[in-house]
Amino acid sequence: MTWDEVIANPFLRNLPFKIELNGFGQIVMSPRSNKQGAIRSEIGFKIHRSKKRGQIIFGCSTETPDGVKVADVAWASDDFMAEFGEVTPFPKAPEICVEVVSPRNTKAEINHKVELYLAKGALEVWVVNSEKEVTFYTHAGQIEKSKLVPKIKL
Repeated sequence: MTWDEVIANPFLRNLPFKIELNGFGQIVMSPRSNKQGAIRSEIGFKIHRSKKRGQIIFGCSTETPDGVKVADVAWASDDFMAEFGEVTPFPKAPEICVEVVSPRNTKAEINHKVELYLAKGALEVWVVNSEKEVTFYTHAGQIEKSKLVPKIKL
């Protein structure tokens, strides 16, 4: 299955799941909780307030070597948006990709997604747990705080 087929399929609209594709074109669904939704909103609002420019994207799809992955929250600069606009999925990851971890996510799965977003051009990947603790990653590995939004506090 392709991402265009997922988007066009009326049966897959309005599901209470995050949908992604794996490297074999198979649909992977993750249930979402209201708590995760609240955390995503808070992150998006705080990034937007700090960055002032660029765009916050909830459910940001990016084509990766392991299929289409969907960051819970992303921040894309004005330059990124000028280059890629409304392309779906993006062929490159926005500058910041955020994953809000659900109880069913494994550490290996999250680490893999961090690697995929960084390999596709993200400058930072943030992993946020249910206690709103954030771990920041760049191409150099784990860092203590965001370089792009250094004063962020959840």
